[in-house]
Amino acid sequence: MILSEEQKAEIAAHTRRYNELKAAGQEHAPRALPAPTARDAAPIDADTVMHRETIPSGWYWTTRLNRGDTLRIVNTSGTSTVSLLAWNSADTTERLNHADTIKVQWATRLQKGRVLLSDMGRALLGITEDSSAAHDAVVGGSTATTNQAKYGDGNFRNTRDNFILAATKLGLDRRDVHPCVSFFAPVAIDADGKFVWSEQRRQQGDFVDLRAEMELLIALSNCPHPLDPAKTYPQASVEIVRYRAAAPAADDLCRTATAEAVRAYQNNALYLGETLEGAVR
Repeated sequence: MILSEEQKAEIAAHTRRYNELKAAGQEHAPRALPAPTARDAAPIDADTVMHRETIPSGWYWTTRLNRGDTLRIVNTSGTSTVSLLAWNSADTTERLNHADTIKVQWATRLQKGRVLLSDMGRALLGITEDSSAAHDAVVGGSTATTNQAKYGDGNFRNTRDNFILAATKLGLDRRDVHPCVSFFAPVAIDADGKFVWSEQRRQQGDFVDLRAEMELLIALSNCPHPLDPAKTYPQASVEIVRYRAAAPAADDLCRTATAEAVRAYQNNALYLGETLEGAVR
């Protein structure tokens, strides 16, 4: 496609405006995000654990989370990718919006201190611990077509079909399956704008903690990522630990790291009938 000079100028103008807004947003971010959590740090108090589950390779899992519940997803083999969908359990038309999660926080990188946002501008999940910081919020999960192209003919389960099954189990249907985010998927974008896979960033024992910021329905799928270069379908389970997190402190990182996050939690407070001061507590 050959662009006219007018089209090139318009693209350049939009790019400048985007960079101006991004710089303004980052300049007013009150807190820097920390380095990844050490793999032997952040132990879970056994008294707070409510449930443990193993998701076998290729399978899915669903649950309901109460506000304040936290899911720890553990990449026990180091070769798994876990994709996630989330819905407001009181109104399932509100669900994870991966695009807003990226653009509102001016970053494609999901890591400790970031928030997964809904399409109503509210916080669904806060990333309270993360030893990996190698996650994908852009590409999405596998499908029957991507699996067939990678592995050939065979019964290879995929994320898209898993999420349709999971939605049905939760009383939803195919139209409720929306774009996902994927944990332990070391996808980056190179200087030419191409997706690249950095396997060295995915390690055995990596974990991520996701704290529910409202009552949620959750679906997880343990299927290989479309960009994973492995030639064979992985046979690796992941561990899920559901535990009750301590009440967030006034300086809670997820709630205060950026001005955009502060607004998201203020939106939560309005929705939940709390005072705005209660949005950061």
